[in-house]
Amino acid sequence: MFDINAQNLIQFMLAPAVMISACGLLLLGINNRYSLVVNRIRLLNEEKRKLFVKVGDKPLSTTENLRLVSIARQIELLVYRVRLIRNSVLSYVAAVALFVFTSMLLGIGYLFSLDYLNIPIVIAFLIGMILVLTGACFAGFESKKGYDIIKFEVDVDD
Repeated sequence: MFDINAQNLIQFMLAPAVMISACGLLLLGINNRYSLVVNRIRLLNEEKRKLFVKVGDKPLSTTENLRLVSIARQIELLVYRVRLIRNSVLSYVAAVALFVFTSMLLGIGYLFSLDYLNIPIVIAFLIGMILVLTGACFAGFESKKGYDIIKFEVDVDD
């Protein structure tokens, strides 16, 4: 391994640890979004069930039909949002795993003087960073989709 002392090694090993903490914060935020979207889906499904129970055997009014169509469309869009959130979470979790793997490789490479681990270390760290970027992109798409859903609901209610 390159000529470093224990203090430098710890500093090198902290870079992935900082990224693990960053991913943890990103995961916390995206999990909150996940909970909100899932709760919204449940509320819409409950509203749909209540509409059907209320109506019973008589035909739906125009307003009730429009609301059912709106609910169906919103649920469809929300399920897409949940998929984006899931992809974001998976990206962040995979990044955390790679950052942990990077730290382990750094320690192993130093302890056993394995110079050939330098390239895998850098590759693992870079792939982890790419996964963080991928997760952020999914989160951005999910935010846009959230805006689209709100716009749809407001436009339908007008």
